[in-house]
Amino acid sequence: MKLQESAEMYLENIFILSMEQNEVRSIDLANAMSYSKPSVSRAVHLLKDGGYLDMDPDGLLKLTPKGEAYAVRVYQRHLALMCWLESLGVSETTASLDACRMEHVLSDESFAAIHDDLERRGILHPEANPESLRQWHRAMIAGSDAALKEESDKRNRKD
Repeated sequence: MKLQESAEMYLENIFILSMEQNEVRSIDLANAMSYSKPSVSRAVHLLKDGGYLDMDPDGLLKLTPKGEAYAVRVYQRHLALMCWLESLGVSETTASLDACRMEHVLSDESFAAIHDDLERRGILHPEANPESLRQWHRAMIAGSDAALKEESDKRNRKD
């Protein structure tokens, strides 16, 4: 089932925050997304009702397996689209902003073609699994290609 763009953004941001900190609360999400607390509260309850998110009694947010799978898909699209746009000469800042918009509207067919193009040209991009995305995220924060190369080497050893 395809969620609305806003729901995808919430899931993606919870996933990203969970990589950056041990605990994620609604206030963290509100601050990261620059949304009001009531807006976040409403979205969190809708995602919880949809089976994408759990919230413990202390208010900690945790993606369910269904929610994590959806968030991983969205974030993988974001990173792969960024790689693709940058390979075309688009600046990193613009590529990130454009990828953020494109990740929600791009068809599976078009994304598969972009993914295949990246692989054909040997351009590093993340696999659609949580650990690969965590590796990419750490590399982006560190500003280092070393972690990306390590991920690529792991992938090549599997082949």
